[in-house]
Amino acid sequence: MPFYVKSLFIAIPSFIVLIIIEMIFAKLKGLKVNNHADMISSLSSGMTNIIKDSLKFTFVIISYVWLVDNITIYKLEPLWLAIIIAFIIQDFTGYWMHRLSHRVNLFWNRHIIHHSSEEFNLSCALRQSISTTFEFSAILMIPAAFLGIPWNIFAVLGPIHLFMQFWYHTRVIDKMGVLEYILVTPSHHRVHHAINPEYIDKNYSQIFIIWDKLFNTFQPEIKEIKPVYGTLRPALTWNPIIINFKHLGHLIKDAWYADKFIDKIRIWFMPTGWRPESVKSKFPLSQVDNPNMQIKYKKNNSFFLLIWSWSQHIIAGAMLFHFFTVLGYENILFNNLYASFLLLHIFALTSLLDHSKYSIAAEVLKVILACLIFYFYNNTWFDIKGIFVVIFQIYLLCSLLLSINFYLNRNKSLIT
Repeated sequence: MPFYVKSLFIAIPSFIVLIIIEMIFAKLKGLKVNNHADMISSLSSGMTNIIKDSLKFTFVIISYVWLVDNITIYKLEPLWLAIIIAFIIQDFTGYWMHRLSHRVNLFWNRHIIHHSSEEFNLSCALRQSISTTFEFSAILMIPAAFLGIPWNIFAVLGPIHLFMQFWYHTRVIDKMGVLEYILVTPSHHRVHHAINPEYIDKNYSQIFIIWDKLFNTFQPEIKEIKPVYGTLRPALTWNPIIINFKHLGHLIKDAWYADKFIDKIRIWFMPTGWRPESVKSKFPLSQVDNPNMQIKYKKNNSFFLLIWSWSQHIIAGAMLFHFFTVLGYENILFNNLYASFLLLHIFALTSLLDHSKYSIAAEVLKVILACLIFYFYNNTWFDIKGIFVVIFQIYLLCSLLLSINFYLNRNKSLIT
């Protein structure tokens, strides 16, 4: 089992505990930082990212391993110094990749999911991309390769560096004194997630705030200007899979209908949000022009639908951990089948929160896929057999029927 997957057995329970603690502190401070549909969407997004990463569904344009093997000119010793230098280079690389993701149309698609929540809390930190299919960050790690820093140091540091970015996605911690000059703090990152004109496209740093100060992208939080969260073009859905590819869909459509050939090419590499003049009026997009007048996306879901959605999410979590346990023992085909089932499950439960008919289509596909797995896998669910399989089959039928019922009655017994 890869280190990344092993680390999730510690990281995920830790994140859940911290999210609960944040909810308690927010309640004590009189802050409303969560709503049920948004939390389910955020946590589900984290699941999709984990599923994608565990399958290693990424094409590496240039690998750090290749760089170390071919351009090392000096072997940095001792190990502790190599680790420190590696961490600094990892953070420097993270800053520039993060900045690139915000400033280029094509790369915004791989990051938009992280900013799609109109709330700001620890759960939204888990909104991570599944649309990052091409990896080229090793180009920025050439200094580490020159020094011969082993690839396995970065293999361990990578997940740790990512998990260290979780804690500052919160509104319950105010400014932190001297740490504001050294580390990325919740105050800095609230600015980064805000769409206010004073704040947008600022504070790209991930651990050390020094990079923003060096490269002129730093903006402190201003007491008089309350951050407004989300994206300038709202996602308008709780479905993280749709959010991951919605911006890409707009780019493809605009490139197709653009009048000028040059616009069909340059749209991908222009600053984020740029569109050809010839398509702006034909295909207008919903946009927040005044953040102070923001109307947050919501669907009035019934109490029972929210209970059902949380139940479905918990079931997804249980299946995800089971997926981890069989990941190293099953063949690639069945790993991908299980992953596809989990993604359909997440698609279905979050689409139901949108009152979308696609939730029913996803439930039907989920049942069909499960039947195929049972057929080809001798009526077992990977390593699960006997009565547990019968219980799981009953659950699949209930899931389909209850989803249909909630969809048909989506306008009854509503709550805000």
